[in-house]
Order: sequence, then C-alpha cells, then structure tokens
Amino acid sequence: MVFADLSFRVPAGGALLLTGSNGSGKTSLLRILATLIMPVGGRLLWGARPVAAEGAAYRAQLDFVGHQDGVKPSLTPRETLKFWTALRATEKTRAPRLVEAALTAFALDQVADWPCRWLSAGQRRRLALARLVAAPASIWLLDEPTSALDQQNQSRLERLIAEHRAAGGRVVVASHTPIDIGSAAILTLDSFSPSPDDAAFG
Repeated sequence: MVFADLSFRVPAGGALLLTGSNGSGKTSLLRILATLIMPVGGRLLWGARPVAAEGAAYRAQLDFVGHQDGVKPSLTPRETLKFWTALRATEKTRAPRLVEAALTAFALDQVADWPCRWLSAGQRRRLALARLVAAPASIWLLDEPTSALDQQNQSRLERLIAEHRAAGGRVVVASHTPIDIGSAAILTLDSFSPSPDDAAFG
C-alpha cells in the first residue's frame, strides 16, 4: 500500500501541490491521475462521471510531464514539438504558431534545429515543458517540473502556470523544492488526514 484515505478536488483555475518525502507516493498519485496505473480502490472523477467511463475524452484533456523528458536524441526540438502537436491533432493552420510559441516560451529558439542529443539537461527539461504550449490541454500533471531548471527558467514556468490557471486550466504539481504556483491546495502524502477515497476534477 502506497497511500490510502485521501480525497481532493481540483476546480477550474485550481492547483494542487503534492509534497512529501521520496517514496511517499507523489509520482504514483500523478500516474493514477494520468491513468497510467489504476488504483486498487476509490474513484477518479472527471466532472461528475468516473474517468473509467470517459477515458479517451479525459486523457485528451491532459498533459503529463514526468521524470523522463521524453526527448528522442535524433529529433530536433522543433521536430519534437511538431510531433506533439500532431499527436494532439492540432489544426494544421494553428500548429506552426504553437510550435514557435513553445520554443519562445522556454527560450529554445537558438537550439530549435539542433539534434536533441546536443542539448543540456536543462534544455531537455525545457523542451519537455514546452509541450504544454505546443500541445495545449486543460489539465497539467507535472512531476518535479523544476528539475534541472535555473531560476530564470523556473520563473518562466511559474508565469506559464499562472496564465494557464487564469484561463481556467487545472494544475497538479509534485515537488520537493519550492515552486510558486499561486494559491493552491497542498496535499502532503506523509501526513494526510483520513477521508473518502475520491479524487475529482470538476
């Protein structure tokens, strides 16, 4: 058992910050929210309906940036972002603008056409996060998103999160280092209080 007896709700424009020591279940909970693993018990709701009944529609609403950056060494950052826009089935007339906006958002313009194997760890992390701009979704699930980022790029991410929330987006962030995501509910997995086994986006 990784965790039990937890409950939370993330409304439109809302944010949830997951804290806790290594091994407390932050990544496991994010993976459950991303439907990559299934919980043994409890319910995950999208609006008032179980996610199990709305699986494809729910997954189309989320972006999950995990520990691994998901960067193919032989592709360039521009090609990588084009792949994500295509996977999201973004309108062809809109996709190029989103790709360029994503490159600009994380200051990747100068390396946009380098093979990704040439990128530093920080640049790869910024590319992974740039997917949030290139392939927009209403729910962002971010696992240690500031890993390998300097302060300037962490500030870029924090501004992006603020803009996303202002537009009604939802954010769940797991982090063991300080990150400013504005007013947010905090769930500390080391010391949660017993409550019904429900999690909801609505």
